[in-house]
Amino acid sequence: MSEATQKIEPALQPSENDGKYLTFQLAGEGYGIGILKVREIIGMLPVTPVPQTPLFLKGVINLRGQVIPVVDLRLKFSLPEEEYTERTSIIVVEVKGLTANIPIGIVVDTVSEVINIQAHEIEPAPAFGSTIDMNFILGMAKTGDGVKILLNIDLVLSAEELGAM
Repeated sequence: MSEATQKIEPALQPSENDGKYLTFQLAGEGYGIGILKVREIIGMLPVTPVPQTPLFLKGVINLRGQVIPVVDLRLKFSLPEEEYTERTSIIVVEVKGLTANIPIGIVVDTVSEVINIQAHEIEPAPAFGSTIDMNFILGMAKTGDGVKILLNIDLVLSAEELGAM
C-alpha cells in the first residue's frame, strides 16, 4: 500500500467521533457533547451546596429521587461566573466512573440543538504546549455558523474529581 493511500483511507472510514452531538453555549462559545452521553436536559433546579468541594462543583440536585452532583462548566473551564438566567440549563450526562457510569449534571448557559457531524468536519484540537492538558477535547467541528468545541465528557472531570463526588 502506498504512503498516499494510507493517508487517504482513514479520512474515508467512519470515525468514532462521527455522529450526533448536543450543542450548547458557554460564555458565547459553542460546544458539543456526543448525544449518547446525554441522559436528559432540565431547567435549573435548586442546588444544595456540599461543603469542602471544589468551586466548580455547585452541589447536588434531587432528580426524581436520585441525588446527582452538579458541575458548573464555566467554573470548571476557568471562565467568568455569570448569574443563571431562564435559559441556563442542566444537561444530565453519564460519565464513566471507575466501576460504573455516574450521572452528573453540567450547567450550561443555553442548550442549542442536536447536529450531525461527520468525521471530515472535525479537526484535531490545537496544541497549546505541553503544560495545558487538552485531552478532554475530542476535536473542533467546522459548522455552518463557526466552530464547535467537541468535548469528551468522560475526560472533562479527572478520576480524582469523580472520586471526590
